Formats: sequence, C-alpha cells, structure tokens
Amino acid sequence: QVQPVESGGGSVQAGGSLRLSCATSGQTVSTNCMGWFRQAPGKEREGLAAIYIRGDSRYYADSVKGRFTISRDNAKNVVYLQMNSLKPEDTAMYFCAADFGISCRYRAPYDFNYRGQGTQVTVSS
Repeated sequence: QVQPVESGGGSVQAGGSLRLSCATSGQTVSTNCMGWFRQAPGKEREGLAAIYIRGDSRYYADSVKGRFTISRDNAKNVVYLQMNSLKPEDTAMYFCAADFGISCRYRAPYDFNYRGQGTQVTVSS
C-alpha cells in the first residue's frame, strides 16, 4: 500500500500561483501512477493531471492544460502540482492519488486506489 499526504494548499488571489506537494509513504518503489483531482461543493470530482513512473508521460485535463504542471521526484517520493494563473473556479479541495500496475494509466486520478485527505485551495477574485 501507499499513503499520499498533500500539502501546500491555501488562499490566493486570481492570477496567483500555488504549488501543491504530495509525499508518499509505504510501497512507493513501484507506484506507477500518481495524480491529482479536485472536488468543489456541489460539483463532480474532476481529474486534473497524472504522471507515470518514468515521468515521461503526463495527462492534463483541458480545464488546467497550460496552467498546471505535474512533476515527480522519484528519489524523494514526492509529486508536485504547480498551479499558475489561478481562477476563482479553481477553488476546491485538491487530492493526491496513487496506484500500481499498468491499468491505472487508463483510469482517472479519482479512480486510483490510494488517495490523501486533501488540501483546500481557495482563489478569490
């Protein structure tokens, strides 16, 4: 098993930036898929970004493409989500997720088997 723990959320004005971090513990060596998703009150979960073990393949949702960047440091077992040009509609609870194997490449981050407790991001206009 692997346990993700998020940090780095907070409040920012529109146009600002935040960087979320996700530290993982447990069976991290073969964690193939790492990703982020978010959920705002009254809205469906939205998969945002995912990165795979070698870091050479990434997925981004259209809503964040060009603004958010996912990266991972395998040596530190940390995944980052750099969020730029934030908008009020980015306000949500952000979750880090992880999974093993090959099939996770074909699933949304919110369908990964392991997730953290979430970190709140609030963007004011």
